[in-house]
Amino acid sequence: MELFKKTLESITPANEEAIEKGWQRMDSLSKPIGSLGKLEEIAVKIAGITGQVKNKINKKVTIVMSADNGVLEEGVSACPQELTAIITDNYTRGITGIGVLSNYAKADVCVVDIGVNGEFNNPKIVNKKIAYGTKNMAKEAAMSREEAIKAIEVGIEMVDKHVSEGYDLFGTGEAGMGNTATSAAIISVFSGIDSDLIVGKGSGLTEEQFINKKNVIKRAIELNKPDKNDVIDVLSKIGGFDIAGLCGCFLAAAKNRVPIVIDGIISCAAALCAYKLNPTVKDFMFPSHLSVEAGAAYVMNEIGLKANLNLDMRLGEGSGCPIEFLIIESALCVMSDMHTLQEASIHNSEFLVDIREN
Repeated sequence: MELFKKTLESITPANEEAIEKGWQRMDSLSKPIGSLGKLEEIAVKIAGITGQVKNKINKKVTIVMSADNGVLEEGVSACPQELTAIITDNYTRGITGIGVLSNYAKADVCVVDIGVNGEFNNPKIVNKKIAYGTKNMAKEAAMSREEAIKAIEVGIEMVDKHVSEGYDLFGTGEAGMGNTATSAAIISVFSGIDSDLIVGKGSGLTEEQFINKKNVIKRAIELNKPDKNDVIDVLSKIGGFDIAGLCGCFLAAAKNRVPIVIDGIISCAAALCAYKLNPTVKDFMFPSHLSVEAGAAYVMNEIGLKANLNLDMRLGEGSGCPIEFLIIESALCVMSDMHTLQEASIHNSEFLVDIREN
């Protein structure tokens, strides 16, 4: 509890002076002003995070939170619960989507067992298990308030540890059968939008299973009556250990003043929880892609962010993060290595039209 409180209290906004200096340099580079679009915005936003105009990423990692969800017994997923453990183990072998994309981006993957219903004999999986999955939110609260806070603190601890090891760019991933149900429930409560409009089919449900999933989520919300003004209440009643852990990752990234990337719908739900706890975390968040799951667009609008990519992705795992890592590093390369007009001996700059407002 103490770590959670201290983290919330220590988050401060982006450095406005560095942002101003960032734009001054960006607009002086040998290009029409605004011509590199979002790359310019990314580079300047990171200047606001670090306080330095020129930045370089040294080490990058996606933290993957794995956990099972008791609501799976209601038939909300086409996949068996055992798949969570199998996928979690496979993450460490570099053979999944997050693995191969991270290898390509020269990024690491940290896999955390925060609540898988099983045991691992794999030293590459960090054991932070709170319980062997949550309870069935369609019958009772998914977890206690204490467990929700403990899960958030696991995320904080993991980011703190990696920052101490020199990592300065983070991604967020997950594994957990049934977690599109918990994420849809959370987004529905915070948005006030009917859960039927938020929930997606997840991993290939039939139409009949999809209708059941909608009914289960609606029943869970009606039964638990989560208070949308109390993030911990929402997480504990209808959330998952993975979502709570990732929420902690976002909070810790803001505390440590390092950029962190949002992946798909589960990561979006976690980002929304962190934003509701402290809106300043927005200054440190970078969306990757816009998930095809229905709730993702709402989360982006609510936080006030725009996804950089629209690739019709819905894999999860954190698979969008290494792609976004490459975009972020490209943006920083522009800021650091591109010559200014003066350095490039371009003196007649009347053709450099400011299109930023467009």
